[in-house]
Amino acid sequence: MATPEHMQLFEREAVRKHRERAASGIFAHDFLFAEVADRLTERLQDVKRSFPLALNLGCHGGEVARTLQGRGGIETLIQCDPSPKMVKQAGDRQTGGVCFAADEEFLPIKSGSLDLVLSNLSLHWANDLPGAFIQIRQALKPDGLFLAAMFGERTLFELRESLMAAELEVEMGMSPRVSPFTTVQDAGALLQRAGFALPVVDTDSIQVSYPDMFRLMADLRGMGESGAVSGRRKTFTRKDTMLRAAAYYLEKFAGRGNRELGEVGEGRIPATFDIIYLTAWAPHPDQQKPLKPGSAETSLADFLIEPST
Repeated sequence: MATPEHMQLFEREAVRKHRERAASGIFAHDFLFAEVADRLTERLQDVKRSFPLALNLGCHGGEVARTLQGRGGIETLIQCDPSPKMVKQAGDRQTGGVCFAADEEFLPIKSGSLDLVLSNLSLHWANDLPGAFIQIRQALKPDGLFLAAMFGERTLFELRESLMAAELEVEMGMSPRVSPFTTVQDAGALLQRAGFALPVVDTDSIQVSYPDMFRLMADLRGMGESGAVSGRRKTFTRKDTMLRAAAYYLEKFAGRGNRELGEVGEGRIPATFDIIYLTAWAPHPDQQKPLKPGSAETSLADFLIEPST
């Protein structure tokens, strides 16, 4: 999501601290990161070329590295994350390669040095997403590939609604809790604005069931995905508010699920994760380009049957 330069949607230091706190137990909570990493890296199988030097941007515990399995012909994988402890976890499970701590908004990467940049469920915390995209494009060699997965706008809509309803009912007001997420339209426009060529954006949904809202929130904390929205409440939420939110979640969403994603068992609640996949290339003169309007050599009229008179 694009924001004015003076406006900070997220507290980046809070994002880093949450990941630092989660790092030691990340492998007990990384199922979503691992699943999306597998779906993301599968897309490399459709690209008929190799990417010798790749960057895993926002690596968490190294889920992308574990799921690559030779995809993309990657010879050297660099992994970085805002959290030094996450970087250590990723490095401990990687054979070879380079790992270092770095903020996605301030990449210490030489211009035109990478063949591929992968990012798995990390860029949704960027305050300056257009700027992050520009830095990624600049770090890529001409005809280098950017492949990313981000949380989309309907992520955790059930939790968002439940917390909002409970605060309004119990406290007669509400505070920002669940992060705002980007839309498909915004993501595609920002890729073009950043100077990428041939951008493609598509979506997927993953639904996870939980026994209750508190187990979901514990998983989010274990993933390092606790709220870091600027202006959020810094004190503990009232117990009666949280109990009302959990009850609302159960009343409104238990057992409903999504027919396309599978029904949720009786007495369990669904948590929806909307995933946006981004594919784009650093410009290169030899890339395929769309035809200019009016330049087609074949007329549609050549294929239409003229109406009988």
